[in-house]
Amino acid sequence: MSQFQTLKSNLIKSRIINEHFDPINHGEILVKIESFAFTANNVTYGVAGDTIGYWKFFPAAKNENNDWGCIPMWGFAEIIESNNHNLHVGERLFGYFPAADLLVLNPIKISDQSFSDGKEHRKELPPVYNNYLRLNGESNYDPSMDPIRALLFPLHITAFCLCDSLKEDQYLGASQIIIISASSKTAIGLAQGLADSQSSPKIVGLTSVTNSKFVEDLDCYDEVLSYDQLDKINYTKGTVMVDMAGNREILGTLHGKLADKMLKCLTVGMTHWDNETTAEDALGQAMLRERTEFFFAPAHIQKRIRDWGHDGYAKKTNLFMNVRALQSKNWMQIKDIDGLENFISTYEEVVSGKINPNEGIIVNLKNA
Repeated sequence: MSQFQTLKSNLIKSRIINEHFDPINHGEILVKIESFAFTANNVTYGVAGDTIGYWKFFPAAKNENNDWGCIPMWGFAEIIESNNHNLHVGERLFGYFPAADLLVLNPIKISDQSFSDGKEHRKELPPVYNNYLRLNGESNYDPSMDPIRALLFPLHITAFCLCDSLKEDQYLGASQIIIISASSKTAIGLAQGLADSQSSPKIVGLTSVTNSKFVEDLDCYDEVLSYDQLDKINYTKGTVMVDMAGNREILGTLHGKLADKMLKCLTVGMTHWDNETTAEDALGQAMLRERTEFFFAPAHIQKRIRDWGHDGYAKKTNLFMNVRALQSKNWMQIKDIDGLENFISTYEEVVSGKINPNEGIIVNLKNA
């Protein structure tokens, strides 16, 4: 097995570890990971690795001091060995995988459509991440959509949950929603979803000067401003902020100027992982933390499954996802990378915030 690992204390540093597998046990399967997507969302998994438990999904090999971790990825795999009579060699799966070429799973709750991994270390982790879809059980499965699915499924599920939560709360009475890091794929899905609703407030996208033209051309924001145009924001309006980046300077400035007009700030992403608040940081200290919360999509997913049932939830999310997938064809370009070794430089670029917003990165391991 080859496994791509990240240094927990400095996410930009990585290594590839090779280790031999023991024979799989009764009931287990061995899968060959074919491909996975890598986005800024995966960087957030690394930032929140300890607080939310993302490091626990796939323990890092040869990691005696627990300094290294495996950032989870969304992708596809094929069963190459099976000791489970319900799952067969050659079946393909979609779900949550490490950046590695092999993984042992212990399938439980098996149906024709899916199963969960019953490994002991995953039992206390959010169920949505332990679920694997059996592609043989999908009547309308289209393999040509695999890259789009791996890239956008986790991001646009989060976008759906944000749209649904904001709508349920009647947008907290806000007159505008400010989305920070408007060029991110989750932000785009959120803005497109909000734009579909006639009841949503004005949608303001904040982005870098470099990405402004790209964001404007998406035509899903009512107004697009760069980070050096914060003075053009109307600070007299009741505002909900959705933050995809975690940049304390931007957040501190907006919180300070909005003051009581800042109704809520939902933190979704933390791509500015090296951007910590210090006691001397006046802008960071200006953040209104009592009105700031981390939006954890899996909790909203479980809530809606209880409210609507599995079929009702699937129907609503599939409709949202299908529309977003079609829209993505107008702006997203797939960038294919072959093998973990070739992934290292791209990984460093994404962690450093140097990815083009219209790129979707797919790492292919099928021939590795």
